[in-house]
Amino acid sequence: MNSAATQAPLQAGDYEPPFDTGKLDRLMEEAGIDLLLATSKHNIQYLLGGHRSDFFHFMDALGSSRYLPIFIYAKGRPDTAAYIGHQLERHQRQVSPFWTLVSSVGPSGVEDALREAIAYIRKAGLPVGRIGVETAFLPMNAARILADAFPEATFHDALFPLERLRAIKTLREIALLRTASQKVIDSMMATVAAITQGMTKEDIIQQLRMEEVRRGLTFEYCFLSMGSSLNRAPSAQALKKGDILSIDSGGNDKGYIGDLARMAILGEPDDELVGLLDEVEAVQQAAFAVIRPGATGDNIYRVAEDRLRASPIAPDAHFLAHGMGLISHEAPRLTGHGPIPYEGYDADRPLEAGMVISVETTLAHPKRGLIKLEDSLVVTEDGYALLGAGGRGWNRVGA
Repeated sequence: MNSAATQAPLQAGDYEPPFDTGKLDRLMEEAGIDLLLATSKHNIQYLLGGHRSDFFHFMDALGSSRYLPIFIYAKGRPDTAAYIGHQLERHQRQVSPFWTLVSSVGPSGVEDALREAIAYIRKAGLPVGRIGVETAFLPMNAARILADAFPEATFHDALFPLERLRAIKTLREIALLRTASQKVIDSMMATVAAITQGMTKEDIIQQLRMEEVRRGLTFEYCFLSMGSSLNRAPSAQALKKGDILSIDSGGNDKGYIGDLARMAILGEPDDELVGLLDEVEAVQQAAFAVIRPGATGDNIYRVAEDRLRASPIAPDAHFLAHGMGLISHEAPRLTGHGPIPYEGYDADRPLEAGMVISVETTLAHPKRGLIKLEDSLVVTEDGYALLGAGGRGWNRVGA
């Protein structure tokens, strides 16, 4: 049997583009973009088919500059696509070459990365009349260098076409999201079982972190409330008998996020607590029942909010649904009035199979505390499928 060490090394350009180039071309044309320069880590990962810098996975700053990966793509010319990375990615390139025919891992900061990208654009004769950039992920010094290099160019924000490119998940992406979601739930259940009276919120969050990492996830965050407090920040608040816990955590598998919320209690829930969580669950189920190809964000919100208005928890509760994937709150954009500001582009557009949605109902009860459920699901050809199951009721601490 050949080992990895004895196999012939892969060569740059061995792979076809890992995304639909025709779809990207159409989206660029609609956005008035001829040349795309992607610089966010999540879009770089998507466009390169999974690559993410090991060294810069959590941070961007280094020395007197920062990491600035650049993916270059000219509309209709995938054969000229290029990737400009960082010198600390050279070992990763040796193990897993990029699909682009041209790549560089020589730069060490923003300015040399931009200058190398500009030199390649000129050498390849790529169109520079209408350049798409990720304005939220392009440092000021980079923007100045780019504008000085191409004074004739007009610059356009590429956020929207890149987001729409990622909106329909592949089977591989759905599998990663399903794995991440289930592992987050499993980590929550293991954490609840390990909690003891007197543990602080900081202790519990650290326990959850270890459980997620133990299962191969990258821990991202945990919002944790305890008792009647609605505060979800880490603190020295200690768990006492009868306290409820709202655990809302995100962990990712190869960049794809599982974001879920579950409830726990030290002791037994009384009838009021059982009823309150039942009402939260009823809103969740009402939203689930609407989700299928052809439904819209407005459909989901109307049904869920109608069910919520008919509930006794309505004065203190709210409903939210949003897209999930490599980042939280990505396409589909189901509403324009949620807590994260964006236009509700998909509020009146039909959902498609392969879209992934997070559904969450939150009750901020003034006396009993925070009671919340959050689930991720994928739109299927005939409805939906939950990504991650279990733990939906009152989970007993230490059980």
